[in-house]
Amino acid sequence: MTTTDPAHTARAHSFNAAAAQYAANRPSYPPALLDAVEDIAGRALTGARVVDVGAGTGISTSLLHARGADVLAVEPGAGMAAEFRRGNPAIPLVRGNGNALPLADATADFLTYAQSWHWTEPAHSVPEALRVLRPGGTLALWWNTHALDIEWIAEASARVSRCFGLGAAEQGKAGDRVHLADPSGRLDFTHREIRWSRQVPLDTHLANLASHSFFLVMDEARRAAFLADERTHLLKVFPDGRVEETYDVLLLVAGKQ
Repeated sequence: MTTTDPAHTARAHSFNAAAAQYAANRPSYPPALLDAVEDIAGRALTGARVVDVGAGTGISTSLLHARGADVLAVEPGAGMAAEFRRGNPAIPLVRGNGNALPLADATADFLTYAQSWHWTEPAHSVPEALRVLRPGGTLALWWNTHALDIEWIAEASARVSRCFGLGAAEQGKAGDRVHLADPSGRLDFTHREIRWSRQVPLDTHLANLASHSFFLVMDEARRAAFLADERTHLLKVFPDGRVEETYDVLLLVAGKQ
């Protein structure tokens, strides 16, 4: 699916009306993720020129900034950009997307895409990444994906799939992500997975779930009914109302020669 598909475009734009919900409830990433990026790249993020594309509300950008990177955020959506600026006033942001980056040639040491590469068209975003990266630069893509070996997560994911007809890639299966990242095979990706977890109130978990695009484009009655049923299911697993979300961060890293 590409960004020219109307349904895909509607989902991509749906985040702008839910930016505050996204910022408040979506998970972050563990420190081990950026450690792995540095390890594969063979250089530190500290002091590096990093461009975080599809920055959204700034979840990954803020981590890169805290690591000491000279980071620039790129975000296409007006609502997400406004939320980013509220939460990260000291980090520069420009409007744009990965298919046509508003950047000069060979200006970035790292290009990062957190939960955002799948909104690009690799036929455009791959050459754009190679254009903007300096020689020896690094492209890093990552996603929080469901730890499907955990029973309750597998069952919850199956309920979402049945309701919304989601494919494997959208549910976060690593093999599909790796293939779809660059169907042309121009990039030589190193693939790692980093497991981590967080404990959150059930309301936060459900708000996180509802901030995904397949929920945001659904009608309110259907969305509310699903979330009410999901609350019932999860209270059987977590009767104290605190959910332990476990993620496998899928990390793909490729260098520019």
